[in-house]
Amino acid sequence: MRPADSLKRRIVVAFVLFGLGASCFFAVIAAIAVEGIEVQLVDKRLEAAVAWAAPRQAAGLDVDMPAGLRFHRNEEIPPPLRGLSDGVHIIDVGATRLHVLAGQDARGSWVLADHESDYDKIELVVYSMFAAVLVVFVLLASLLGGFFGARVVAPIHALAQSVRRGGAPPELTARKDELGVLARALEAHTAELRAFLDRERYFTGDVSHELRSPLTVIMGAAEILMQEAAPAVRAPAERIYRAAREAAESVTVLLLLARAPELGTLAPVDVHAVAEDEVEKYRVLVAGKPVALRFLDGPLLAVRAPRELVAAAIGNLVRNACQYTDRGEVLVRLLPGRVVVEDTGPGLPPAVVATLGSGGAPSSGSGGTGLGLALARRICDFLGAGFAYEARQEGGSRFTISFPTA
Repeated sequence: MRPADSLKRRIVVAFVLFGLGASCFFAVIAAIAVEGIEVQLVDKRLEAAVAWAAPRQAAGLDVDMPAGLRFHRNEEIPPPLRGLSDGVHIIDVGATRLHVLAGQDARGSWVLADHESDYDKIELVVYSMFAAVLVVFVLLASLLGGFFGARVVAPIHALAQSVRRGGAPPELTARKDELGVLARALEAHTAELRAFLDRERYFTGDVSHELRSPLTVIMGAAEILMQEAAPAVRAPAERIYRAAREAAESVTVLLLLARAPELGTLAPVDVHAVAEDEVEKYRVLVAGKPVALRFLDGPLLAVRAPRELVAAAIGNLVRNACQYTDRGEVLVRLLPGRVVVEDTGPGLPPAVVATLGSGGAPSSGSGGTGLGLALARRICDFLGAGFAYEARQEGGSRFTISFPTA
């Protein structure tokens, strides 16, 4: 699993985003409060001082301003403070920051400058504290997210490990929360699957045992007839022998497909030899028809798979092509990593092509052709091989099996 797909990571990200959102919200509220405090502490103070000083100066009285405040009128206004619009301004004069209230009355323009206000320093300290609190809050949110994420993910991880081992432990199935519900559901589903697999394994074993014995008897009797019977009986005996042998091979294939694929432990199989044998086996199907069955050799190809399954996958395609091609040729080619079976027959019906394109094949095969395309595709899936079909431009079909090389 990629880190980006981790549930724990998503929980941590959710906590961090919540922390950032909450911090930004409170920071906005705090900034509004700080600005409001500035208006009350600085602006209102300047307005009150002007309301006291302006009338006294107009009356010719002495104006003793509080420490840090300076009241100037008309030509007494310092050059940096002249020309200001009415209202409060923040002016930097050298290294000094002044809060200046400017206005006009009947005697002209005036300004009131605050030289000793420490509010800017206080404001800087307040915003620095806000930044520190934001960082601490985000770190705390990430730590809490990691903690709660671990608490949430750890039981799920334990449940996944238990399911891989074959079932959920009692401490998980006994829980009363949602995880316990999930554990009990998985345990029930696993039990159903186990029972189904046991029934399928027993059925496959019993059927194979019951079929192999009579098929062996039939094949033995057919061999005797082929050797000792009259010529008129020999041809039916050969058909009986071929049918019994194909049925025995089908039973073997079904047994192999019923087992778990452990292909890595198998010895490599020479696909060239298997394909050539299958071509020779079904050459009898084109005897008497204007059809050429050819095998074109290619590069060496070996796959780790049961030989019977490789033979069944290739042989099924060769047999279908030979049965349904009335004239022309059936060509089996060995390409790098692939086996291609082409024919000049009528091709597949649109309904069958649609099922092949959707990942499935008709369960009855292509018109009763033994194993059928469904089983050939199932064999390819079992072996991890690709199975592709395309219609040839000049007519006919082309099937491609792409084997994983050993």
